[in-house]
Amino acid sequence: MSWSLAVHGGAGTPPEGTLDRAVEAQRREGLKRALDAGGAVLAARGPALDAVCAAVRLLEDDPLFNAGRGAVYATDRSQRMDASVMTGDRRAGAVCDLRRVRSPVLAARAVLERSPHVFLSGTGAEAFAAEQGLELVDSSWFADAVRLAQLEAALVDGMVVLDHSGRTAGDGEAGGTVGAVARDLSGRLAAATSTGGMTAKAPGRVGDSAVIGAGTWADDRSCAVSATGHGERFIESAVASRIAALVELSGLDVVAAAEQVVLRELVDRQAEGGVIAVGADGRLALPFNSGGMARAARHPDGRVEVVAFLPERARR
Repeated sequence: MSWSLAVHGGAGTPPEGTLDRAVEAQRREGLKRALDAGGAVLAARGPALDAVCAAVRLLEDDPLFNAGRGAVYATDRSQRMDASVMTGDRRAGAVCDLRRVRSPVLAARAVLERSPHVFLSGTGAEAFAAEQGLELVDSSWFADAVRLAQLEAALVDGMVVLDHSGRTAGDGEAGGTVGAVARDLSGRLAAATSTGGMTAKAPGRVGDSAVIGAGTWADDRSCAVSATGHGERFIESAVASRIAALVELSGLDVVAAAEQVVLRELVDRQAEGGVIAVGADGRLALPFNSGGMARAARHPDGRVEVVAFLPERARR
């Protein structure tokens, strides 16, 4: 048995000509570092949960991605973060509306491992994180002039904006929600997702990244999934768990199931975004229906791919 790992850094459709080559190179480097961090865990026979958390934690500290230090702004000019994790034995942990926890994905993991609950929010989640010894920082630690400029552009347009899309991508630096999925050498699966949400969201809004079954799912019998896209539509479609259900109940492999949901069902609902998924056999699926999706993967045959952003539409 081999191991597999994929990470993503958001999906969207930037206006033509807005991608900066130097920034794209930095984004590729960030994705590759995350892939290497998770891969090192798996190569050393570590568990899938350790691998996905290691990968996502690095991306949360990279301001080029919309998670942790790169979180976008809500309409009240606050940065509010959501995250979730799930293992293939169907254990899960999630947090939302965090403003001071440096690594939201580690807070979600703490909920999974050290709490009788599955989902904690706001000040309660932050108090729990502090009790568990996780690092809390002043909210100013997340402040970012580029992200604030993205908010101002979105407010002018009167829009809530997805990663990479609209005028918020005009400076070429808009980055997206992050996530990771893995199968370890014991055949166990895990998924993790972390985000700052959508630019110009309402304070208190929660997207799919914190919702088990929508933005994150893992079941050793089928697959593990991490999603990125228009969270409201992803919640309504239960995207991550629907892909798993198609694998388990309809006999589709993970690639066919993920493509059916992302390239057909979500397109029919005009829901932009994509997913990364790994099947019980280690096969990876990376479909998106937006202009692009930042992603990196290490396939079970050892092949590695790193794509910061693909400026063309995915095809059915």
